[in-house]
Formats: sequence, structure tokens, C-alpha cells
Amino acid sequence: MCLAVPAKLLTCVNGEGVVDLHGSQIQVSTVLVPEAGIGDWVLVHAGFAIQRLDEDEAAETFALLADMERAQAETHHEDAKARKETRGAG
Repeated sequence: MCLAVPAKLLTCVNGEGVVDLHGSQIQVSTVLVPEAGIGDWVLVHAGFAIQRLDEDEAAETFALLADMERAQAETHHEDAKARKETRGAG
């Protein structure tokens, strides 16, 4: 599965930039979004900024990712509980 995540562009010079990704600074290529400027939100995939976003779109994406993380944690918890119950039944 491929995933692009929102990040805020901190620097941008000659097709190279640095983004803030939840407190981590990551170097990215900005050649695919030459219109992006410092302070813009961009989607980052495989080291490339691939699209500009507005702040609301970035927040919505972060909320969806958090929902997915919670759902995965719940599934893991339910699976562990089912394994424990299966071992106790024997």
C-alpha cells in the first residue's frame, strides 16, 4: 500500500525543500509542485512533494490517519483477546 502524508513546507530552493512532518524535518523534492512555497501544506510520497493542500485538507487527512490507527489497534486487541480465549478453552 502506498501512502502520501501531509507536511508543511519549511524551505524551498531550486526544486529541493525541507518539510515538517509531525516535528521531524524531512528533505523532499519539490520539482513536481513548483508552485509550492514556504508555509504551504504538501502531500509527500517517497521523498517527493506531489500536491499542494490547504490546511483543512491536511487536518482532515491527519484525522483519517488517526481513525485508521485506532481501528487497527482495536482489531489487534480483539485478535489478541480471541487467541487468549481460544487457548483457555482447551
